[in-house]
Amino acid sequence: MRGPHNLWRLIRTGATFERTGAMNVALEAMDAPPSLRLAARILGWPFKWLGYQGDPNLPPITRAITALGPAYIKFGQVLSTRPDVVGPELADQLRMLQDRLPPFSLSVAKASVAAELGRPVDALFMEFSEPVAAASIAQVHRARRADTGEEVAVKVLRPGIEKAFRKDLDAFHFAAHLIEFLSPASRRLRPTDVIAHFEGVVLGELDLRLEASSASEFAANTRNDTGFAVPTPHWGLSGKRVMTMSWAEGVAMGDVPAIRAAGHDPAVIGERVLQLFLNHALRDGYFHGDMHHGNLKVAPNGDVIAYDFGIMGQIDEYTRRVYAEILMGFIAKDYRSVAEVHFEAGYVPRDRDVDEFARALRAVGEPIFGMDASQISMARLLAYLFEVTERFGMETRTELILLQRTMVVVEGVARSLHPSINIWEVARPVVETYIRQNLGPRAMIRDLGRTARVLGRFGPRLPQMVEAMLERQHTPPAPPPPARSFGRDLGMMGLGAACVALGVALVRLL
Repeated sequence: MRGPHNLWRLIRTGATFERTGAMNVALEAMDAPPSLRLAARILGWPFKWLGYQGDPNLPPITRAITALGPAYIKFGQVLSTRPDVVGPELADQLRMLQDRLPPFSLSVAKASVAAELGRPVDALFMEFSEPVAAASIAQVHRARRADTGEEVAVKVLRPGIEKAFRKDLDAFHFAAHLIEFLSPASRRLRPTDVIAHFEGVVLGELDLRLEASSASEFAANTRNDTGFAVPTPHWGLSGKRVMTMSWAEGVAMGDVPAIRAAGHDPAVIGERVLQLFLNHALRDGYFHGDMHHGNLKVAPNGDVIAYDFGIMGQIDEYTRRVYAEILMGFIAKDYRSVAEVHFEAGYVPRDRDVDEFARALRAVGEPIFGMDASQISMARLLAYLFEVTERFGMETRTELILLQRTMVVVEGVARSLHPSINIWEVARPVVETYIRQNLGPRAMIRDLGRTARVLGRFGPRLPQMVEAMLERQHTPPAPPPPARSFGRDLGMMGLGAACVALGVALVRLL
């Protein structure tokens, strides 16, 4: 229930941050003004005793987040990739949230596997290790198949994770509604829609059959990508709460010294990670939606290995083209073009001035060009971007939330490997290739061919549909139906209206 009882959950969240000492650490890392720090101290202190204690052996931030639950951990994972926003020390503390959380016992994991797959673990695997990685939703065990001897990774959901996530999401929904009620200006950011989108993503992550399917599709899309690899799912050893995949041997993406020691250039790998993501998003419209350090490895041959496919993003072709044109406009410093694309796509209300918006975008883009990445304050840049969206009445686009979030995460991963990376120069060849293949005359001819094929499917039925529509228009109105058949006839009226609407739409398309 999304009722006022969730206010208690929100109060306890703030109290936990205060009790663990995380409040001060977070405000200092974000360079919050003294007035905000004082206000947080005054409001948080009286409720301090209500907060969760957490594990005192952990740093304050990770101690608070892990005590609060899996949904908070997901948010911390995003921040862990952005040392330019939260600072390198805090980002390093948060990185343990990616795959170094406290695991649950081996006996519980084995019982879960046996219950899901219907056979004892010893009958399925000749080896089954202690957890090798533990994250917010599941943990991974290294195992060896009893039938083939192949080394595999077995992912097992945490016990009770579904209930824990629903409790957090319930509180998030309440907070979003409360924010919209107390601050009408916040409604343009659509916080309730954002939380609903987040809920859909997270609940999909709790069914490992869907993750195995995503891995299979992603592997098919990227099989020809140089320097990239995706583990293979083992369908016979997978279910809703258990998933088995081929073992991916490599160095953790977050361990830069180990990557160097293995003979690889971190700067090259950082550029490749960014270009791979852009290729998947633009070329395929299907991308890994959780590309933080904990879900990436560097293989012995230098390939980037991606795993954990619980969160995948999908964007339609029109949105991909808009996204590419916006990126290309920034790369070419054509801010007028970027502004026009925003207006054409409906991202900015029509009553705003396109020239003023172009000038605001110039203020965003110009400071970045020609500067070392270490000189750019992403916290300040994001703050200014927020001001721009507020000034021009831009609403949050829920269909772009995961794309934007993943772009932030991937850029953070790339910068951790290559601190002076120029994201625009690295993105240029990918975006130019996409635009050349999808926005020229050849692409227009291809689009017309697709449209003709779609219309061709309705061709045999179109005359009858139009005739039926015209007959209905010339048929005199029927007498009122008797009361006893009102519900049935109302349903038939709705069906008829839908058919007429479909016929009109097809006629207009022709």
